[in-house]
Amino acid sequence: MRTHQGLPSASVADPPPGVASGVAPWREHLLLSAGFPDRLAHQLAGTPGIDVHQLLNLVDRGCPPGLAARILVPEATGWE
Repeated sequence: MRTHQGLPSASVADPPPGVASGVAPWREHLLLSAGFPDRLAHQLAGTPGIDVHQLLNLVDRGCPPGLAARILVPEATGWE
């Protein structure tokens, strides 16, 4: 199984220790690094309940970022 940019799964799924207050910026950084457009990354990162790990898994498997968002977050249509 591939992991995002060769990082172990835990590095992608869990924010670094002590970063609880900066989770949304950390999530946005991961999404931007994976190729998500700025606006979409910002909206996904700030929306509670969105599984960023699953988004990154889809992108790692070749799914375009916009399509990954529409698959996992149907209401994300039009966010791009």
